[in-house]
Amino acid sequence: MRQGLRIVFEDDWLVVVDKPSGMLSVATDKGHEVTAHSMLRDEFGRIFIVHRLDRDTSGLLVFAKDEETKRALQDNWEEAVQERRYTAILEGSIEDEEGYIETWMYENPRSLMVHCYGLRPGDTPEKPPRKDWKYASSHCRKTREFTIEGKPYTEVEFDLETGRRNQIRVHSQWIGHPIAGDRKYGAQTNPFRRLALHAQGLAFIHPWTGKVMKFSSPLPKSLKTKGKTQI
Repeated sequence: MRQGLRIVFEDDWLVVVDKPSGMLSVATDKGHEVTAHSMLRDEFGRIFIVHRLDRDTSGLLVFAKDEETKRALQDNWEEAVQERRYTAILEGSIEDEEGYIETWMYENPRSLMVHCYGLRPGDTPEKPPRKDWKYASSHCRKTREFTIEGKPYTEVEFDLETGRRNQIRVHSQWIGHPIAGDRKYGAQTNPFRRLALHAQGLAFIHPWTGKVMKFSSPLPKSLKTKGKTQI
């Protein structure tokens, strides 16, 4: 499809696409720009978004061809999803090979900024300290380190246990290593001229067939580090 949107899978109920960075998943109230949703609507007619990616995040995105399928997935999304894997390039050098991050998250309704708070002894995911706080947890694994113009970066794979808004971006800031290009959450550099975050792996149970649907998306050229100095 045009403007870099690629169809990865299609059946009678679902369309899975690979969205480029810089494209909205669905329209906002601020304008009528081309979005992943509008492009698929031109292709298929009525189409319903199941989940979203930030404008500057690339990767796998799921749409439903009818409202019943959309509801079936959205109403059971946390149970249906088997894997949500992202690749992010973080500022700085990270010593730990693997890690586990769990926090409370709160989205300010005015600024739309998401904030992290640490868990206290005795806290459980089911009992947040405040009613508008949400539990968020991420597994992370370092895949490689390199430098760009003398500055260190670490490529990390994130596997999400929860799917909160801006979760990886905020968790990266929380551990002191913002995602490259993520000025909103503390990044000081932008070597790739985009947010260095890609939704590379997604697996979920098909709402009607019951089969596990598994998809992957290669790291886009805009995030390739060929020619960079490996650490």
